[in-house]
Amino acid sequence: MHSPDAPIENLPETRGGRWKTILAIAWPLIVANSFWNLQMTIDRLFLADYSTEAMGAAIAVMGVFWTPMALLQQTAAYVTTFVAQYFGARRNGMIGPAVWQALYASIIGGLLFLGFIPLAKPLFAAMGHPPTTQILEADYFIAMCFSALPTAIVAAASGYFTGLGRTQVIMQINGVGLVANAVLDYAMILGRWGFPKMGIAGAGYATAIGTAIAALYGLWLVFSDKHRREYGLTLGYKWNNDLMKRFIRFGMPAGMQWALEGLAFSVFLIFIGRMSDGNAALAASSIVVTLMMLSILPAMGVAQATSVLVGQFLGEKKPAAAERAVWAGWQVTLLYMFAVGLSFVLFPAFYMDWFMNKDNAALWAQVSVMVPVLLLFIAAFTTTDSVNMVFSFSLKGAGDTKFVTAVALLLPWPLMVIPTFFLVKIPNGLYWSWGAAAVFSFVQATVFWRRFVGGKWKQMSVIG
Repeated sequence: MHSPDAPIENLPETRGGRWKTILAIAWPLIVANSFWNLQMTIDRLFLADYSTEAMGAAIAVMGVFWTPMALLQQTAAYVTTFVAQYFGARRNGMIGPAVWQALYASIIGGLLFLGFIPLAKPLFAAMGHPPTTQILEADYFIAMCFSALPTAIVAAASGYFTGLGRTQVIMQINGVGLVANAVLDYAMILGRWGFPKMGIAGAGYATAIGTAIAALYGLWLVFSDKHRREYGLTLGYKWNNDLMKRFIRFGMPAGMQWALEGLAFSVFLIFIGRMSDGNAALAASSIVVTLMMLSILPAMGVAQATSVLVGQFLGEKKPAAAERAVWAGWQVTLLYMFAVGLSFVLFPAFYMDWFMNKDNAALWAQVSVMVPVLLLFIAAFTTTDSVNMVFSFSLKGAGDTKFVTAVALLLPWPLMVIPTFFLVKIPNGLYWSWGAAAVFSFVQATVFWRRFVGGKWKQMSVIG
């Protein structure tokens, strides 16, 4: 049986044609990423209705939680590159074994993640946030730990379809998770339909249960695929030492990039929480981070699509076509990110209205002054992040994961984190800190752009 799936042979010659090709793969990923981000936004909105303090605690926890979670999730998701390169090289029988190795890594990592639960209370006590915030943070973190394993499985299942270019399936998986999480948020945060009023812990458990439902659905889609035999899914379940070693060799550095950036951003937010107006600064940062993720994740869909094309074209030994795909992806992303950044500058009140909470008028009065200023920095951050997204994903799609990890290790600390440490006691330190974050994004974009134009990635491969 020959699969109707086939790698794209060549990109169109016209710019419009290349954009159309990119968007055909990207738009389902954009929708799927928007679903994921909408899920996080729904969490924040329900928590904002519950209490502004809980919303601020949630963003601080997500920074800490995301550091190890990113390592696990993005390592599992790197199966996308293996699938894309095997698919491009027409070695279809190796696709299934690669997916199985990603699933094994997801299960092991997800179970190990539960070891963080006993560390939650001392960890957040050490951060120096107000005592009431510490309690909220620990409760949320413990609940979120149960979402690690299903999140990794969703990443592995999604990676299978993404690498093949069948990205519309990802919308279904993420859509199921979104609906389940939204319903459970309403029930478990606010105490509806017989559920106890669990507040911030309810948000975490709702995420865990909703993601588990999405994971089961994703696995069902993978293993009921009509091409499962051709792609080696039915007989490729054995542990493959050589393939697992290569998966870890390339996938773990890809995950480390996200983990290291997540760690740096977590420490950045911890320092912000220690400022004299820590609750207000953290709540304001929570709002702009949520908005930033809302803007960045759709762009990530284009970056993922570009990465898939890089993998498939390199599998076909067509680096010139891969390069054209990357430039087309960046052009689309830049136009979008610039438009969103401009809206942050021109219409800050529109975005702030989403998060208004009148129960604590004094706190909201402080937050409402801070957010419009922070949105100026977010506008700059997101525009330069269009370069970071597309070029870092493209380098990883080729297998240049160690370089991407090195950048994530070396740049954020001297440019963003350490300056924030010294700005904690400075007047307007919050604004200077977010200015440092914008500078970091610009420098990182420059480094990734120069690495890409250097061309070393064109000779790389993860499949041997």
